[in-house]
Amino acid sequence: MRNTPILILLFVFFLLGACKERKTEEVYYRLWYDEPAEAWTEALPIGNGRIGAMVFGGVETDRIQFNEETLWTGAPRDYNREGAADYLEEIRALLFAGKQDEAEALAGEHFMGKMSNEDEYPQQLATWLTKVKGDESLIYASPDFDDSDWGVMTFPNIQGWESIGFEGLDGTVWLRFTFDLPEDWKDKDLVLNLGRIRDTDITYFNGNFINSEDNKNAHRRYKVSAADTGLGKNVVAIQVLNFYDKGGLVGFKTGEPMVIYPVGEEMENGIPLDVEWKYFIQNSQVPQYPKYQESYQPFGDLWLEFEGQEHIENYTRELDIENAMARTSYESEGVRYTREYFVSAPDQALVLHLASSVPGKLNFKASLTSLHRDFEIRKVDDRVIMLLAKVEDGALHGVSYLRCESPEGYISVIGDILTVANTNEATLYLTAATNYRNYNDVSGKPEVKAMDALNQIEVGAYDKVKATHIEDYQKHYNTFDIDLGENRLDSLTTDQRIVTFNETQDPSLVGLYVQYGRYLLISSSRQGTRPANLQGIWNEELTPPWDSKYTCNINLEMNYWPAEPLNLSVMHEPLFELIEEVAERGAKTAKIHYGANGWVLHHNTDLWRGTAPINNPNHGIWVTGGAWLCHHLWEHYEFTLDTTFLREKAYPLMAGAAEFFIDFLVEDPTTGYLVSGPSNSPENGGLVMAPAMDHQIVRELFRNCLDAAQILGITDDLTRQIEETLPKVAPDQIGQYGQLQEWLADKDDPENHHRHVSHLWAVYPGEEINVKTPELMDAAIKSLEFRGDEGTGWSLAWKLNLWSRFREGNHAWKMVNTLLSPAWVERSGRGGSYANLFDAHPPFQIDGNFGASAGILEMIVQSQNDKIVLLPALPDALGNGKIKGVKARGGYELNIEWLNHELEKLSIYSVSNGKCMIEYEGISREIPMRAGESYLLDPQLNWVINK
Repeated sequence: MRNTPILILLFVFFLLGACKERKTEEVYYRLWYDEPAEAWTEALPIGNGRIGAMVFGGVETDRIQFNEETLWTGAPRDYNREGAADYLEEIRALLFAGKQDEAEALAGEHFMGKMSNEDEYPQQLATWLTKVKGDESLIYASPDFDDSDWGVMTFPNIQGWESIGFEGLDGTVWLRFTFDLPEDWKDKDLVLNLGRIRDTDITYFNGNFINSEDNKNAHRRYKVSAADTGLGKNVVAIQVLNFYDKGGLVGFKTGEPMVIYPVGEEMENGIPLDVEWKYFIQNSQVPQYPKYQESYQPFGDLWLEFEGQEHIENYTRELDIENAMARTSYESEGVRYTREYFVSAPDQALVLHLASSVPGKLNFKASLTSLHRDFEIRKVDDRVIMLLAKVEDGALHGVSYLRCESPEGYISVIGDILTVANTNEATLYLTAATNYRNYNDVSGKPEVKAMDALNQIEVGAYDKVKATHIEDYQKHYNTFDIDLGENRLDSLTTDQRIVTFNETQDPSLVGLYVQYGRYLLISSSRQGTRPANLQGIWNEELTPPWDSKYTCNINLEMNYWPAEPLNLSVMHEPLFELIEEVAERGAKTAKIHYGANGWVLHHNTDLWRGTAPINNPNHGIWVTGGAWLCHHLWEHYEFTLDTTFLREKAYPLMAGAAEFFIDFLVEDPTTGYLVSGPSNSPENGGLVMAPAMDHQIVRELFRNCLDAAQILGITDDLTRQIEETLPKVAPDQIGQYGQLQEWLADKDDPENHHRHVSHLWAVYPGEEINVKTPELMDAAIKSLEFRGDEGTGWSLAWKLNLWSRFREGNHAWKMVNTLLSPAWVERSGRGGSYANLFDAHPPFQIDGNFGASAGILEMIVQSQNDKIVLLPALPDALGNGKIKGVKARGGYELNIEWLNHELEKLSIYSVSNGKCMIEYEGISREIPMRAGESYLLDPQLNWVINK
């Protein structure tokens, strides 16, 4: 943002002094700003689990970028590589023999999943390259070519030319840079220091071929012979071939400048190349690049254009997370303009209500656009326009309708633009749908689904639609409340609060962060929708970071860490549906890749529920994604005690995952333990046998299966096999540095500060390592100390939860401070928060928002290992607070208040008859409880009264 941190701090300290005597008021949680969003990570997210939108709140131009959860690239297909299992034993033998490079090479050739279009691509690419590299294209390299009518691009752009307005551009682009050769450079060889070029370049100087490179990660440092230069005008021309994702000159990873300079001289005295280049798109019909998995897609943009908005005063935009509504308001020429935005789950529509305080002063135009190359806007009638968008080289297309209502004003559709004039009130309803039905069926009729949703909204029913939306949202949101102190800094904009958080006492921002996490989960994961992906439900790019899919070696699971404890259990259901779907797909992968029964999921999946290993063997062959997801099934049971769910859904899926590992685990020739492999410790150390994380997850899966079977009264061959196998699984080991070993072999590097802390899974989210296993707990602490306190957003969130489990509240608070650092200030690629409180990986990933929300609660209450522990990791900074509606394992719901770091009030509600074990400050009590009753306890955990 554009605020000055020093001025902010001076204002903050003044504000703190003025507020010392102010009486505590009820906390109202909102994000707010005094200027429109410029960047996407400044815009405000709204959503209903299926439709998501980002609101920019502009004055003359307002952008509402929107998504629909099922618009992805790709199509139903088989992701598995036939014959992969034939190489399994050879890969294992190589790994056991210490030949990791050979094992990875063999696995890369024969064991990875199958990519889309991989069989046809080589010939398609060869034909295309012949076409675009033909002699006729060399005219663009000539120094005499007239490029005056070419466009202009500025380089470098680390995120590719997509980040400067060329989203979706793949193919062949010519770039030209013209400069005058200095006289003292005459007869000198030159260096073209170009940095990385995505993906292939063919570089010319004054029409002469200089060099070419097809490694997109290589730094281009090309020598230009003095014979190819001349005084006066000189031209650098580059034919850039971009096959997929980022394109163009993306600069040096080292930060080195793009420059041309004489050989042997200082590059600082050269001519900069990080300037404007002329460009010409030669051919954008590049063959479909093979992909292991697919990408979540943006749908479109709703644009509002306003005329005569001058002399703007009192501008405000906010996200009211108690009502799930964004608002923009300002004054112009004595008129107050307001806009309300929300996405209704009951009415399945994005809703925008506009108003002016003076009759007849509201005038605007509304239009729809899309980044997809194949899109069309049509007029439906005088109040409705529609957007049709098709994903390139994919099976999916979408339809969106936009309807306008105004009780008194003029509405018309001219061409493809809605025009509204001379009114003081108007409402826009946007619906959207695709032809996706499930991962095997794309026969849906989006035009019917989207129109049905639109027709079900009564004309003139805005107040009703708004009230129904708020009621529906609040039945989920109001199940929980958190108050960590006065909201005294809410007079600062949210981005200012982030900037100053580390220098001020602003615990209410932490409470806001927790409730914002809950808001995001409600907005991106509803019953009947797909689960939240790497960006929840929000994405503006055709080639989003990591495809904005489901990464299952931490990120997808972290999205749902807050679901149970933060009283949003119903939001867990989309994840359970995904588990059922990947179990169906994963049964085939288990057979084809491992010759095993049961089902398996590797480290990623997508809309089409791919389960095979992807990308590269050094991180893509990781077998415990499905087993980790099964942990969520068991967690849901532990928090709810829902035996019907356990019997009908959870246990069959857990049993299938366990069945795979019964077949998959193999004896380690050195120790005799059963170990996992080939696999890896995400995403560190390459392809290995016996990573500790796998064993921790498998042991917990086996124990949970046995516990579930006992509850359900099941005794069969599988339970007997699990009982026989469990003691043989390799246990955790303590290494030479006192650390918890990441692998069975003692090869940890204490200087390794990798963002993943995979081998600490048994501390959190698992519970096998705990205060009752002090030696392993100390070793886990040592490992986390070696990893360090820095990291990307989700990594910081995981560390927050771990330090909370270690009962180190002030160390956990350090993670909170880093998470709430401004990500738009240069921090060398480390995590933090963007201006809209989105988590920074960077770039944006939503998992940090969810993981940190759970971690903040973990400081206040924990319930693993059959005991509820109160204030186990309360930091000095959170001396006072109260929470209502926090859930605990065992079917409990708690209300907790504390004052001056000491427990003040406690009430517990139980869903079942039984005894609740509870602990606070060394005091442990076993409290008999009855189903459906609440119990009030004093700070010594003595029973006060039940009601």
